[in-house]
Amino acid sequence: MSNSISVTEDVSNREEDDGGLLSSGYVARANTGNNSRQQNLEIETLLTRERTPLSVIITSKTATMATPSKNQISLENERGSWSSKLDFILSVVGLAIGLGNVWRFPYLCYKNGGGAFLLPYFMTLILAGIPMFFMELALGQMLTIGGLGVFKIAPIFKGIGYAAAVMSCWMNVYYIVILAWAVFYFFMSMRSDVPWRSCNNSWNTENCVNPYARKDLLCWDEMINKSATKICSLVTGNITASELTDPVKEFWERRALQISSGIEEIGNIRYELAGTLLLVWIVCYFCIWKGVKWTGKVVYFTALFPYVLLTILLIRGITLPGAFEGIKFYVIPNFSKLTESEVWIDAVTQIFFSYGLGLGTLVALGSYNKFTNNVYKDALIVCSVNSSTSMFAGFVIFSVVGFMAHEQQRPISQVAASGPGLAFLVYPSAVLQLPGASLWSCLFFFMLLLIGLDSQFCTMEGFITAIIDEWPQLLRKRKEIFIAVVCVLSYLVGLSCISQGGMYVFQILDSYAVSGYCLLWLIFFECISISWCYGVDRFYDGIKDMIGYYPMVWWKFCWCITTPFICVGVFFFNIVQFTPVKYLDYNYPWWAHAFGIFTALSSMLYIPGYMVWLWKVTPGDTASKIRTIVRIDEDVKSLREKMQQETTKQAEIYSL
Repeated sequence: MSNSISVTEDVSNREEDDGGLLSSGYVARANTGNNSRQQNLEIETLLTRERTPLSVIITSKTATMATPSKNQISLENERGSWSSKLDFILSVVGLAIGLGNVWRFPYLCYKNGGGAFLLPYFMTLILAGIPMFFMELALGQMLTIGGLGVFKIAPIFKGIGYAAAVMSCWMNVYYIVILAWAVFYFFMSMRSDVPWRSCNNSWNTENCVNPYARKDLLCWDEMINKSATKICSLVTGNITASELTDPVKEFWERRALQISSGIEEIGNIRYELAGTLLLVWIVCYFCIWKGVKWTGKVVYFTALFPYVLLTILLIRGITLPGAFEGIKFYVIPNFSKLTESEVWIDAVTQIFFSYGLGLGTLVALGSYNKFTNNVYKDALIVCSVNSSTSMFAGFVIFSVVGFMAHEQQRPISQVAASGPGLAFLVYPSAVLQLPGASLWSCLFFFMLLLIGLDSQFCTMEGFITAIIDEWPQLLRKRKEIFIAVVCVLSYLVGLSCISQGGMYVFQILDSYAVSGYCLLWLIFFECISISWCYGVDRFYDGIKDMIGYYPMVWWKFCWCITTPFICVGVFFFNIVQFTPVKYLDYNYPWWAHAFGIFTALSSMLYIPGYMVWLWKVTPGDTASKIRTIVRIDEDVKSLREKMQQETTKQAEIYSL
């Protein structure tokens, strides 16, 4: 009787486990026979593996079971996976819900027509945001590898992975600076009263007057240069109303930042901020140093507790006088704004940034899932939570903005702000009128820290995963050391943003290195690499293998048509409407803009550069090159098997 060996998978025994994830049953049968009688031995075993299971049916003279190599099991265990489905969902929620939900979305909603802004926002969400969110999570889970390795699915586009890694580096350097500012304000608020209430501090100027006290100033109108000018009388003399400053702004610029006159004057390192930046980097390191099993536990606090703080702040906010006037400005629609292209551009950039698209982070987080996890359902849940949080945060912020406008007797349009202006000017000014100002200030800045922290360390996790999966033999055993090196280098580069001229550097990185241009560029190529080059039908087959059914055809339409079209359209709109970045009234020198453009191109050029290089070094004629590096022949199942074989070989070599 001839001996034969075959490998098959028995998927009939799939069932739901406690975490809602599917595991697979595998049957191993061994038949033995001789001249006198036929013996049948059937061995059934259930193998539950963190990654790709191995199942074997063996027909042989001697009953044996083929098992995964120890090297392969060890390698997979070292890579890790989520302990539960909730760990994964909370981590993705923590990534997607960041500072942009709190300090940018409410302002964009007000600025672009209130409730009318929700129309372009949700249209973009349905046509591009959710489809790309789903694609990135599914891609990582499908191939069980980080943001560089996934482009084995379309090798010529691997430059997208490198571009995303570079952009993540810039993001890690500049985003965490905001958290350092928040920690500084948190510590400064831990006293009997907030230090920005009065003008009697060493950093205040003679023209400092609290905005809430200005109604008691003696002021009158005078004709100066044939125009009416408001003059106010201070102890130090008479000055124009435009020359008045307030203690909140002076604390921010003269105490926290100690800002210089321009980027040409970089000044000294702000050692207090250097200390808070170091503290945040240490916290970030210990949030990710043990891998996703540890990270999955940290996010139970960092992702959920901000909702408690937001709810507390909302309850306090809506009880303040003028709160409902602020909320009305936030939600009342102004449909005439929808004719302005800027409204639609703001909607697209807000969706892409707030959902963490294009950076390879979602791919990395998805790669730690079990292959049969229902990633489709997870994507829809997280997207719903993200957008709901943005709208909820708007009520929190504008209830306080309305109160400020009421107390200062100013229009809400003059009080509303976004970005650092909201976090470090508007809200600190608002707490001055609240009983227990220090408590509300501490709560607000602690909330900012938590909201930003999980976005920061999840982005770090995406970068770390991509690099380690690319060079596992070199880095996986030294993962903790590698993460420490990345954190130290990022901290040292970030010191440039907390010098006296650091705000100008921060603004350059924000406007160029991690701008909408870079993000739209990355997402466009990522989308077409899967939908057009690999093939949307084969990608759908891979999704069916994971979740057991085909998602609705709508996502195919979005991946092939609407998402690439939106990326291209908004990218060129941004170019046409480009205006050089400014910081308040300060105009940057030409070399600062040149540096900013360099930081943007440092990621963007990886994509075409890698395409040209790979095309030239790949042997064969045009047709064979296309089959090898543009539109490969393997389906998802074959590609996974090929990648598993490569992983096993690498593990065996590494163990020698």
